Amino acid sequence: MSEQMTYQLSEIGTVNMRIWGRSSGRLDPLALFWTGSGIELNVQASELWVDVETDYDCHEQWMSVLVNGAHVSRQMLPKGRSEICLFRNMNPQEIKNVRLMKDVQAMSDDDGACFLIRGIRTDGSLHPVEGRKYKLEFIGDSITSGEGTIGAKKEWDWISMFFSSVHDYATLVSDACDAECHILSQSGWGTLTGWDNDPRHALPLYYEKVCGVLKGARNEALGAGADYDFSSWQPDAVVINLGTNDMSAFEQPEWRDETTGQTFKQHRNDDGSFVKEDAQRFEQAVIDFLYKLRKYHPDAHLVWTYGMIGAPMINLIGHAIHTYSAKSEDTNVAFVLLPDTTAETVGSREHPGKKSHEAAAGVLTSYLKAYLAAK
Repeated sequence: MSEQMTYQLSEIGTVNMRIWGRSSGRLDPLALFWTGSGIELNVQASELWVDVETDYDCHEQWMSVLVNGAHVSRQMLPKGRSEICLFRNMNPQEIKNVRLMKDVQAMSDDDGACFLIRGIRTDGSLHPVEGRKYKLEFIGDSITSGEGTIGAKKEWDWISMFFSSVHDYATLVSDACDAECHILSQSGWGTLTGWDNDPRHALPLYYEKVCGVLKGARNEALGAGADYDFSSWQPDAVVINLGTNDMSAFEQPEWRDETTGQTFKQHRNDDGSFVKEDAQRFEQAVIDFLYKLRKYHPDAHLVWTYGMIGAPMINLIGHAIHTYSAKSEDTNVAFVLLPDTTAETVGSREHPGKKSHEAAAGVLTSYLKAYLAAK
């Protein structure tokens, strides 16, 4: 048996390791905040172990492992520090591409949520990880978090087990386009408000932070609330998939903050149409977010996608994009309608299932490949 060597991530360096997902830039340890975040290595060895530390108050952490692009394992992680085997007894002469992925979104209502990688152990050598051709950023809600892509169709429990970044359209598109990706997503959140009219649950409010949706002293110490360094990673395209929960807000009761008394509500008219002022309020949120994205990504193609759980907001989103483009004279922005989920493609919690994500990824991949090839 070859000698086992232990490495901290800072000892591996960026040539022999790719970090996936938006991070604070710290390596010892590396905090995985967002869904799909993790590390990728090329290892010539018979076995590989990873030193992880996780914690939670209510939503446990899950991780997936891909070896040579194949999804070989998925597991719930125990609290505390553990050494997890990623592969064992494989041909020590062959170089294996290994990717560890955080399978669960940033759980904003769990102050104890934490997933740290502290190092690796192997009996072989590490080799350079080739860079991918493009960079893509995805911003969304439960769909982009991969909620529903795993588990039986009958499942309704809102738990970590039914989230998976492996099968979600963002990962599928990135792999098909030979792109690195960052995913920023929150189940139930929107552009203006969350599904329940809570105006604090709007992704644009937290975009400038590393992972501002996470709270708690530990996450603060790990840099979740720090300003993100946009110069460190500039995407070729930013894909926004928001609007589904903004639509739900029109159907839900008024939100009220019991501490401050603040209230918020999106309204419909008696005939079912959107109240004009509330529709305009949503459109302005779309416009404002596009301006914010352009500020931080001057050269990126901005692509607003929608439609995997119906498309009742399509006209409002389309009008907002047109208004933004006309006022800003920014023509590097587009809208892509994604296929609706059907009885055959639905997954757990009546969310888009694996087949639905594959269909959406097909449409978006075709669009982005054409754009990137012509860039």
